[in-house]
Amino acid sequence: MVVKCESAKSKGYSKRMYRVVCKLLCDAARKIDFEPASFKGHLFTILKHKRLVLIHCMKVGIPLQGLIHDLSKFSPREFYYGVKYFKGDKSPNEGEREAYGYSMAWMHHKGRNRHHFEYWTDYNIRDKRVRPVKMPLKYVIEMFCDRVAASKTYNKDNFTIKDPISYFMYRKPHRFIHPETEAFLEKLLRMYSIIGEEKTFAYIRNYRKHHKDY
Repeated sequence: MVVKCESAKSKGYSKRMYRVVCKLLCDAARKIDFEPASFKGHLFTILKHKRLVLIHCMKVGIPLQGLIHDLSKFSPREFYYGVKYFKGDKSPNEGEREAYGYSMAWMHHKGRNRHHFEYWTDYNIRDKRVRPVKMPLKYVIEMFCDRVAASKTYNKDNFTIKDPISYFMYRKPHRFIHPETEAFLEKLLRMYSIIGEEKTFAYIRNYRKHHKDY
């Protein structure tokens, strides 16, 4: 049973707790020479994104993946650079790339999170080149949830259901991904942009019941 606390007293307590947490975070940021606003902003961006991914994953039937999604972002390697290059309207990885030409945080992240297609590459013994590998269904679905959540997180109040497919198509010419994985992800994103969130989630839930592959 869910109990909702709507009293003025409970709301006042929540606001006080929020201020206490914010102060603790800012104090910690100053001790390690971070801008408090960037420290707090990056942390809450991660938490907001993870919450959205969890909600999406629960709706499509993969709650465990939603719970463990992106936990490596709290590791020192990723969190440090995330705070240092935090902007709020795009990934901090872009700022790190502008500074160094590459992103150490991203390389750490993609090697530990299987919902990124960049994780799925390997040396092909036939043509002796690194080639993309077809992703398992459950990780493609998590990738879909991640992309929708990322669009919501960064576009904020300007988000529309066409944003995820628009970003997908913008990067498509430069993407190193297995063609079957790309086609299935594009199918889901286009469906989302046409019939909306709830119907697309319902389709994915039903698809998982009857298919182990795509």
